[in-house]
Amino acid sequence: MTPHSTTQTLTAAPVPRPEYERPLESVTDFVVARPLHWQQRLWNQAWLRKAVILVVLAAIWQLVAVFEDNELLIPTFTATARAFVEGFLDGSLPAKAAVSLYLLVRGYLCGIFFAFLLTTLAVSTRLGRDILDTLSAMFNPLPAIALLPLALLWFGLGNGSLIFVLTHSVLWPLALNTYAGFRSVPATLRMAGRNYGLRGMRYVLFILVPAALPSILSGLRIGWASAWRTLIAAELVFGASSGRGGLGWYIFQNRNELLTDRVFAGLTLVILIGLLFENLVFGVLERVTVRRWGMQH
Repeated sequence: MTPHSTTQTLTAAPVPRPEYERPLESVTDFVVARPLHWQQRLWNQAWLRKAVILVVLAAIWQLVAVFEDNELLIPTFTATARAFVEGFLDGSLPAKAAVSLYLLVRGYLCGIFFAFLLTTLAVSTRLGRDILDTLSAMFNPLPAIALLPLALLWFGLGNGSLIFVLTHSVLWPLALNTYAGFRSVPATLRMAGRNYGLRGMRYVLFILVPAALPSILSGLRIGWASAWRTLIAAELVFGASSGRGGLGWYIFQNRNELLTDRVFAGLTLVILIGLLFENLVFGVLERVTVRRWGMQH
């Protein structure tokens, strides 16, 4: 083969592919999705699924109590429900719950305030970051209830001691989650805030807080659960505050009198308050903020 023929071969036009026609599928071949039945639409509701879980747990509780057949050890679900209704009718359970929630809100707000101060200082200065790292490493592993004896010495027999341990239980998880959220804010968003002249508190409120809102909500959830556990435990140990006791004191008193059904009624109210806060407060707050803004799925 000569060089001239080789050049002609390389420059020759490619052979066209044969044409073909693909027949279209009939529209009737596709299966049209049927609308969901009312049972399926109802089952898609989260509240119904959670209610079914609670009913199953109550049934298991009833079966275990009947099998054990010892009201002093574990009362039946029906006996606990009866004691629960009686406690609401005589006003004892609502009064105890009001005392506990009043203390909880005060300690919770104090924890939020100090956590916000620490995290603002940590994202503003290097010294503040070192302070947060050091203090959180020291006090976050320390159980809040372990500080109760010192709180009694420092603040006396009153609400101040309980508010102190509640602040401790909220402060560290909230501060750590908030600081982690602040650090995860993209650099471009940070630079945009700087370019708009935002500094100090305005920079934190208008740039860091909205961007880190999922982490902040997670810290609020963890802090709430920690504070609620700490409060009930502190009332069990500490007792009544200023002549008034909360749910922990109600449980402790009925345990001393061997009224186990009332003990379980108090524990049930503790659980129900936790469920209400989780679904009605944090769930709604999450839906109207981070889910609505597309920050969570």
